[in-house]
Parts: sequence; structure tokens; C-alpha cells
Amino acid sequence: MTLLKNDPLTQLAFSIHENKGVFAILLGSGLSRSAEIPTGWEITIDLVRRVALAQGEKEQSDWAKWYRETTGTEPNYSSLLEDIAISPDERRSILHSYIEPNEEDRAEGKKTPTQAHRAIAKLVSTGHIRVIITTNFDRLMENALRDEGIEPTVVSTLDSLQGAEPLIHSQCYILKIHGDYKDARILNTDSELEHYPVEFNTILDRIIDEHGMIICGWSGEWDHALRAAFTRSPSRRYPMFWAARGGLGARANDLANHRQAKIISINGADDFFHTLQQRVSILEQSQRQNPLSIELLTNSTKKYLSKPEHRIQLDELIAGEVERLLENISNEKFTTQGQWSPEEFQQRVALYESATEALGRIVGVLGRWGNENDVLLVTEIIRTVMHNAQNHNGGLSVWIDLRAYPAVLIMTAYATGLTLAKRWADLHSLFLTSLPNRYDNDSSIVSSLFLWKWDGGRDTWKHLEGLERRKTALSDHLLDIMSEWKTSFSGVSANFELIFDKFETLASLAYFDDETKGMDNLQELITSGAIRENFINIPVGRVGWNSSSFRTITEELKNPKKNTAFLEQGFANNDQQILELFLKELAAESGRMSWR
Repeated sequence: MTLLKNDPLTQLAFSIHENKGVFAILLGSGLSRSAEIPTGWEITIDLVRRVALAQGEKEQSDWAKWYRETTGTEPNYSSLLEDIAISPDERRSILHSYIEPNEEDRAEGKKTPTQAHRAIAKLVSTGHIRVIITTNFDRLMENALRDEGIEPTVVSTLDSLQGAEPLIHSQCYILKIHGDYKDARILNTDSELEHYPVEFNTILDRIIDEHGMIICGWSGEWDHALRAAFTRSPSRRYPMFWAARGGLGARANDLANHRQAKIISINGADDFFHTLQQRVSILEQSQRQNPLSIELLTNSTKKYLSKPEHRIQLDELIAGEVERLLENISNEKFTTQGQWSPEEFQQRVALYESATEALGRIVGVLGRWGNENDVLLVTEIIRTVMHNAQNHNGGLSVWIDLRAYPAVLIMTAYATGLTLAKRWADLHSLFLTSLPNRYDNDSSIVSSLFLWKWDGGRDTWKHLEGLERRKTALSDHLLDIMSEWKTSFSGVSANFELIFDKFETLASLAYFDDETKGMDNLQELITSGAIRENFINIPVGRVGWNSSSFRTITEELKNPKKNTAFLEQGFANNDQQILELFLKELAAESGRMSWR
């Protein structure tokens, strides 16, 4: 199973991000529906109603049914307009009343650009979209673009096509293939939609040939000439994505199959384009440091580690990356002000991860191949990042807490590297190193930055995509990140997931050590059996529900021939009874997690 299987929306976002300006958008009447501009069918039924009432008919609950029974035919937008309005000017006047907002409409936000129009305008403003084809007569798209400071090149007639700025030079090129409601030459009858002028077919063919296509709000059933343009195009160089609410009709489905389109099921155009724009924005803003640059940094770290005489160069390399990280996370993108939203949370998480990646990979290398001298270096990095995190002027608590996320990532990467190297003494030392906190006292790293003991480590992480129902959302997400970064420091590892779960379990044990070391009567309580279950609320990660990891790790910790490697390096305060007590607490917490 691939990462993007069953997620065509994210696949589309990646395609748009990686191929700036390559995709065009085709918009149909469905897009304007949420602006309360009626669709062609709704206009048709309303025209039936108005004509019938003028002829003395009573109000009907189902005007379509009434029309069928009265005429013996289906209500048809084109034939009705031809019957009611003899000239094109009359047709335009009729459409005007359905499309142009009056004062009341404006006051209520009706017949004005929708969230979808504005999201598309943002994609245009960032250069991701340059060409829009629309069958709509309204000017909602143009208005949304102008609100973004963009004056589009609009082609709605042969005259405007001939005098338009060339497609290649336009910031935004809108082809209103059926015309504009303020122009008498709109196309809306069946006969008018059967064929386009040669010049329109030429520009259509070029757009379809040279661009990927995103379709939304277009049924694909009635616009014969437009459907024919897609059918005759031989090019498949870029993909087609068709966003549809419900299933496609027969003709649209045939066209989608012909073009090998990817179908995206949506709840509506507003939600679709808003989510798409947000994901493209996240990808744009979380653009990682050049992978070749990161690879060079990690390779340099390995080179400097191999020879003591390169220690100065190593320190300078790391100092430069710390400075770069602090500079990146101190800009306005990470302000503690502003409103909460899941989208903003997702975006900030991605930005923090992008900013921290190079340094995170470097400390992973230090953990895997360094020595005990590096523990002090890495803890100083964590202290520096935490000091920066605590330097703020107040704001929303979730954004304040998230400022420490780079420190969490650095701790996790280093600890994972130490676990891979089986450097248990250094791992224990890392976990119990003291950090100053916002309350003007010190607490250990494991009590400040591990899972939900970190102020930012609770259920907020369930707002990340795919983690909504996870029991350990933060833990699962950190595993995903470390699984990407591990290429720099893991070497040969048959089961990285087990390595990560062991790191978390040892962090839980270190927290248990930290909480029990000040209990003078602990041995007496253990001997008497007076200790109640869950007397210390230990933070537990994936091992709490991952039975395979739980079994493997706890068997190792129970085995006297194996657990001495941990006890002798300080875990469980070098006390077998404390280790047994921890394992009892871990099993109890695992049982509780299985019921959540």
C-alpha cells in the first residue's frame, strides 16, 4: 500500500506544488451554487414556475412534474429560453436577475465570491494556477481575483480572444467558454453549445494539451463541444482530477475513463478548494531544506566524528545549524497570537519539522556514532531551543506550547540514535538532565519533553490527518518523522519500529525513576505490598497498545541476564525491585489503554 493510496486530494496538492502553473481549472455552474446563484436546472424550473404563474396556473410543489404532465417533455433550459426570449439581448436580461446581486443580496453575502472562488484566487496569487476555464456567465471568479490584487485576462468572445494578452504572458487567463452575462453573445441553448468557433477550439486544444486539469462543478453531460474538446485531445502528459459530489453521470464517466481521470469525492466545492489550497500552502511553506544540503551536513558530521582533530569543525557546523534553526522559528509564521484552527496547527507542525530536520538528523548521527562527550552538547542545544521557546509575550496557549516542539524533535532524534547504539548510560543521562521551565524551577528532560508530560503533547495531535482515532497520536507522528530521518543515522535496522518503542519504554522507566528516587519509604512500601496501582502516572507511548513491542521489550527487561545492561547504567536506580514495580505499572497502563 502506497502512502497516497486512497488520498487523491493530497496527491493533487503535491502535483500542484511540484508543478507550478501546470494545472488549469475547469469550473461549472455547481461552483457558484453556494453563492446562491442558481444552477442551470434551478433557473429552468424557476422559469417554468414564472411562465406558468403568469398564465394563471396555481403554485405547484413540483414544477418539473407539472411541466412533464403538461407538455409531455422534460423541462429544458435551452428550449425555455428560446421560447421566452427571442433575441440574445432578452436572454441576457433574464440571466442578469439571477446572477447580479441586489443590495439585500450584498448585505447577506449572497451572489458574491464563495470560499471556493477565494481559495482558487489564492492559488493564482501564489503562481500555482494560471489558467481557468469556466462555463459560468457570472463574474465571481474575476471578483475574487481582484480582491487578491490580480487583474485577470478574461476571454469571453472572439473579439476579446483576438485582443487578449497571450496565454503564456498572463498571470491569470480566464476562458469563459460560454460567454459573460453582460455580453449579448452568451452561449446557452443546445444548438449554441453543440459547436464552438474554430478560434475557441484552438485555444481549448492548446490548454488541454499543455496543462493538467482540475474539474469541479461541471456535470459533463450537456456541453457537447466542451466534452468533444477533451475527447479529441491525444495528450496525457499531465493528469486530470475530477472533483465530484456524488457519482458522475454516464457521459461524464465515459469522459473520465477516456482521459484516465482520478475521481475525488467531495462534500462541496467550498470544502474541496479550501482544503486543497491549505495543503498546497503547507507544502509550500514547509519546503524542506535542500535534501542534498542536508545530506552534505550529515555526511560532514560523520566525517568530523571519525577524527578527534575535527572536533572544532563539528562544533562550528552544529552551532551554525542551531543558529539557522533559531532564526527560522523566530519569524512571524510562529507568532503566539492568532486564532486556533486544525489547519493552522497542521501548518505550524509541518513548518517546525521542516526547520528542525537538518539539526534533528545531525543529533541522530551523534546518538548513533558519537560518544559520552556529545550528551552535554546535545543537552545544551535542547536548553538553547527551550530558552527561545519560553521567550514570548503571551498568546494562545496551544501556540505557546508548540514553540517547544523543535526541542521535542531534537530529544527524540538523539534518544533514538542512542537506543540504536545501545548507549544506555548516555540515554539515561539525557533523560534525567535538568531543564529550566516556565515556572522558574528545574525538571528533567523526560518530565518536560516526553509525550504528554510536555505541555504541548496531549490530544491536540489528533488534529493531524490520519491520527484522529489514534490512542497515541503524538507518539505515532514522531515515529513517522523519525522513520524519515533515520536514513541519516540508523544503519542496518531490521525493525526500526521496535527500536522507537524501546526508546519510549526506557523514557517511561526513566520518568518512573525520577519520580520514585525521592521516596524514602519506597522499599518499605514495596516489601509490605502497600503500593496501589497507578501510584505514579507514567507517560506511556505506543508500547501501551502495541502488543508485539510490549511482549518483546518487557521480556528483555524481565530477564536477569539481559536487564543488567540497563540496571548497571542507572535505569530503575539499579534496583531490580523498582524495575519489577515499573513493569507492573506498565502492564496496568497497557491494560487501561486497551479499553480506550
